[in-house]
Amino acid sequence: MRLFLERGFEGTTVAEVAEAAEVSSMTVFRHFPTKEHLVLQDDYDPVIADRLRHRPAGEPVLHRIAASILDGLAELPPDPRLLLARTRLILYTPALRARVWENNHATQQVIVAALPDDDPFEVQVAASACLAVATTVMVRWAETDGHADLRELMAEALAVVTR
Repeated sequence: MRLFLERGFEGTTVAEVAEAAEVSSMTVFRHFPTKEHLVLQDDYDPVIADRLRHRPAGEPVLHRIAASILDGLAELPPDPRLLLARTRLILYTPALRARVWENNHATQQVIVAALPDDDPFEVQVAASACLAVATTVMVRWAETDGHADLRELMAEALAVVTR
Protein backbone atom coordinates (compact mmCIF):
# COMPACT_ATOMS: atom_id res chain seq x y z
CA MET A 1 0.00 0.00 0.00
CA ARG A 2 2.87 2.32 0.83
CA LEU A 3 4.33 1.94 -2.66
CA PHE A 4 0.99 2.54 -4.34
CA LEU A 5 0.43 5.67 -2.27
CA GLU A 6 3.94 6.99 -2.95
CA ARG A 7 4.17 6.15 -6.66
CA GLY A 8 0.56 5.70 -7.70
CA PHE A 9 -1.05 2.43 -8.67
CA GLU A 10 -0.03 2.62 -12.32
CA GLY A 11 3.49 3.73 -11.40
CA THR A 12 4.15 0.71 -9.18
CA THR A 13 5.04 -2.69 -10.59
CA VAL A 14 4.33 -6.06 -9.06
CA ALA A 15 8.10 -6.67 -9.08
CA GLU A 16 8.53 -3.60 -6.86
CA VAL A 17 5.83 -4.80 -4.50
CA ALA A 18 7.47 -8.23 -4.36
CA GLU A 19 10.85 -6.69 -3.64
CA ALA A 20 9.42 -4.56 -0.83
CA ALA A 21 7.75 -7.64 0.64
CA GLU A 22 10.98 -9.62 0.23
CA VAL A 23 9.31 -12.30 -1.90
CA SER A 24 9.37 -13.19 -5.58
CA SER A 25 6.85 -11.89 -8.11
CA MET A 26 5.67 -15.48 -8.53
CA THR A 27 4.90 -15.63 -4.81
CA VAL A 28 2.87 -12.43 -5.08
CA PHE A 29 0.88 -13.88 -7.98
CA ARG A 30 0.24 -17.10 -6.04
CA HIS A 31 -1.64 -15.06 -3.46
CA PHE A 32 -3.00 -12.28 -5.67
CA PRO A 33 -4.05 -13.25 -9.21
CA THR A 34 -3.79 -9.68 -10.50
CA LYS A 35 -2.12 -6.44 -9.48
CA GLU A 36 -5.56 -5.02 -8.70
CA HIS A 37 -6.15 -7.79 -6.15
CA LEU A 38 -3.27 -6.40 -4.09
CA VAL A 39 -5.54 -3.48 -3.25
CA LEU A 40 -9.03 -4.90 -3.67
CA GLN A 41 -8.75 -8.26 -1.93
CA ASP A 42 -9.91 -8.24 1.65
CA ASP A 43 -11.18 -10.68 4.24
CA TYR A 44 -14.58 -9.07 4.62
CA ASP A 45 -16.65 -11.58 2.60
CA PRO A 46 -16.20 -14.47 5.06
CA VAL A 47 -17.12 -12.10 7.89
CA ILE A 48 -20.38 -11.14 6.18
CA ALA A 49 -21.15 -14.80 5.44
CA ASP A 50 -20.52 -15.77 9.05
CA ARG A 51 -22.72 -12.95 10.34
CA LEU A 52 -25.48 -13.98 7.91
CA ARG A 53 -25.45 -17.56 9.13
CA HIS A 54 -26.07 -16.32 12.67
CA ARG A 55 -29.00 -14.05 11.86
CA PRO A 56 -32.56 -15.22 12.66
CA ALA A 57 -34.00 -17.17 9.71
CA GLY A 58 -37.38 -15.45 10.03
CA GLU A 59 -35.87 -12.02 9.52
CA PRO A 60 -36.43 -10.51 6.04
CA VAL A 61 -33.51 -11.21 3.69
CA LEU A 62 -32.78 -7.52 3.11
CA HIS A 63 -32.60 -6.88 6.86
CA ARG A 64 -30.34 -9.90 7.44
CA ILE A 65 -27.89 -8.75 4.79
CA ALA A 66 -27.91 -5.12 5.94
CA ALA A 67 -27.36 -6.10 9.57
CA SER A 68 -24.55 -8.48 8.62
CA ILE A 69 -22.75 -5.78 6.63
CA LEU A 70 -23.17 -3.31 9.46
CA ASP A 71 -22.08 -5.76 12.16
CA GLY A 72 -19.14 -6.85 10.03
CA LEU A 73 -17.66 -3.35 10.13
CA ALA A 74 -16.16 -4.33 13.46
CA GLU A 75 -13.88 -6.67 11.51
CA LEU A 76 -12.41 -4.01 9.21
CA PRO A 77 -8.74 -3.13 9.55
CA PRO A 78 -8.15 -1.62 12.99
CA ASP A 79 -6.31 1.33 11.45
CA PRO A 80 -8.88 3.59 9.78
CA ARG A 81 -6.04 5.46 8.03
CA LEU A 82 -5.20 2.29 6.10
CA LEU A 83 -8.84 1.81 5.12
CA LEU A 84 -9.08 5.47 4.09
CA ALA A 85 -5.90 5.25 2.01
CA ARG A 86 -7.14 2.07 0.33
CA THR A 87 -10.55 3.61 -0.37
CA ARG A 88 -9.01 6.74 -1.87
CA LEU A 89 -6.65 4.68 -3.98
CA ILE A 90 -9.63 2.78 -5.38
CA LEU A 91 -11.61 5.97 -5.99
CA TYR A 92 -8.81 7.75 -7.83
CA THR A 93 -7.50 4.82 -9.87
CA PRO A 94 -9.61 3.95 -12.93
CA ALA A 95 -8.30 0.37 -13.12
CA LEU A 96 -9.34 -0.25 -9.50
CA ARG A 97 -12.70 1.51 -9.80
CA ALA A 98 -13.46 -0.70 -12.79
CA ARG A 99 -12.88 -3.81 -10.67
CA VAL A 100 -15.23 -2.78 -7.84
CA TRP A 101 -18.18 -4.30 -9.72
CA GLU A 102 -16.33 -7.62 -9.88
CA ASN A 103 -15.68 -7.45 -6.16
CA ASN A 104 -19.32 -6.66 -5.42
CA HIS A 105 -20.42 -9.54 -7.66
CA ALA A 106 -18.09 -11.92 -5.79
CA THR A 107 -19.47 -10.68 -2.47
CA GLN A 108 -23.00 -11.14 -3.78
CA GLN A 109 -22.19 -14.78 -4.60
CA VAL A 110 -20.79 -15.31 -1.09
CA ILE A 111 -24.01 -13.89 0.36
CA VAL A 112 -26.18 -16.15 -1.84
CA ALA A 113 -24.14 -19.18 -0.75
CA ALA A 114 -24.52 -18.21 2.91
CA LEU A 115 -28.34 -18.18 2.56
CA PRO A 116 -29.06 -21.49 0.77
CA ASP A 117 -32.63 -21.77 2.07
CA ASP A 118 -33.70 -18.42 0.60
CA ASP A 119 -34.75 -17.55 -2.95
CA PRO A 120 -31.42 -16.90 -4.74
CA PHE A 121 -32.87 -14.11 -6.88
CA GLU A 122 -34.27 -12.29 -3.84
CA VAL A 123 -30.91 -12.66 -2.12
CA GLN A 124 -29.07 -11.33 -5.19
CA VAL A 125 -31.33 -8.28 -5.39
CA ALA A 126 -31.09 -7.56 -1.66
CA ALA A 127 -27.32 -8.10 -1.68
CA SER A 128 -26.91 -5.79 -4.66
CA ALA A 129 -28.90 -3.06 -2.93
CA CYS A 130 -26.86 -3.36 0.27
CA LEU A 131 -23.55 -3.47 -1.60
CA ALA A 132 -24.50 -0.36 -3.56
CA VAL A 133 -25.19 1.32 -0.23
CA ALA A 134 -21.85 0.16 1.16
CA THR A 135 -20.00 1.49 -1.88
CA THR A 136 -21.79 4.83 -1.61
CA VAL A 137 -20.98 5.04 2.09
CA MET A 138 -17.30 4.34 1.50
CA VAL A 139 -17.18 7.16 -1.06
CA ARG A 140 -18.93 9.56 1.32
CA TRP A 141 -16.67 8.52 4.20
CA ALA A 142 -13.57 9.14 2.08
CA GLU A 143 -14.94 12.54 1.06
CA THR A 144 -15.03 13.48 4.77
CA ASP A 145 -11.38 12.42 5.07
CA GLY A 146 -12.53 9.64 7.36
CA HIS A 147 -13.88 12.09 9.96
CA ALA A 148 -17.43 10.80 9.78
CA ASP A 149 -18.20 7.78 11.93
CA LEU A 150 -18.21 4.94 9.37
CA ARG A 151 -20.56 2.71 11.33
CA GLU A 152 -23.09 5.52 11.89
CA LEU A 153 -22.91 6.51 8.23
CA MET A 154 -23.42 2.88 7.15
CA ALA A 155 -26.36 2.43 9.55
CA GLU A 156 -28.02 5.61 8.27
CA ALA A 157 -27.58 4.59 4.62
CA LEU A 158 -28.70 0.98 5.12
CA ALA A 159 -31.80 2.27 6.90
CA VAL A 160 -32.75 4.06 3.68
CA VAL A 161 -33.05 0.77 1.80
CA THR A 162 -34.49 -1.30 4.63
CA ARG A 163 -37.43 1.02 5.37
